[in-house]
Amino acid sequence: MLKLKSLFVAAAFAAILGLFSAAAQAAMTVQPVILDLQMSGRQMGGQIRVENTGTNPLPVEIRLVEADLLPDTVKASDRLTDDLVAFPAQAIIPPGATQSFRIQYVGDPEVDRSRHYYAEVSQLPVEVPGGQSTIQVLYNFQAMINVSSIVAGEPKLTIESAEIVRPVADAPARIAFTVHNTGKNYGYISSGSLTLIQRDAGGKELFRRSLNSSDVQQMIGFGLVGPETSRKFVAPIDLENPEGTAEVLTSGRSR
Repeated sequence: MLKLKSLFVAAAFAAILGLFSAAAQAAMTVQPVILDLQMSGRQMGGQIRVENTGTNPLPVEIRLVEADLLPDTVKASDRLTDDLVAFPAQAIIPPGATQSFRIQYVGDPEVDRSRHYYAEVSQLPVEVPGGQSTIQVLYNFQAMINVSSIVAGEPKLTIESAEIVRPVADAPARIAFTVHNTGKNYGYISSGSLTLIQRDAGGKELFRRSLNSSDVQQMIGFGLVGPETSRKFVAPIDLENPEGTAEVLTSGRSR
């Protein structure tokens, strides 16, 4: 996503719940892109590491916002949160160096459901000598932060429905499925395995493919499902026949 602000162009890259290591050409890398914390105990804090892969000093700032869990995606909101703090909040990273930012949960330790946030790692503009006009490319990476409740118990993910869809008109059909979490803590579909099945109108099996945890993460993403919510996913596997019915089976851990 590109945003033009005066003389600056900000390039924003989101890393969501299906989420991979972010990297910008000659700018910076941010790892990890998902940070799992707890509301109490030793896991209340964790680190996000930012590497300056460029040739100039890199000024960066950490901005902590709430996440919006939508039926088909997870995205950062514009709402700042007081539940998290970052140490330091700003830093100037020398070329080739790595800066660690500690993210700490400081909210209510006894909330009965998980909470979800984003850490936005933003490159700050640099003052141009002599008041010259120029265009600066400013990178904004997003790392998701999920904080599990210590009193809510385990997530409980089940397949709510499955269907055959065409994500794009005239494109090959694919299997879409909705996962429901009856628990009050979040879970990941990539923590378990999936089996995708397609049958014709008479019940004959036309397609079957099993995906282990690594396959799910690589093809679909981590697959965050928030507390007491449902989320729809589409498996990026083309079907030869767009007709019939779909079934998705899951097994394994939820997180």
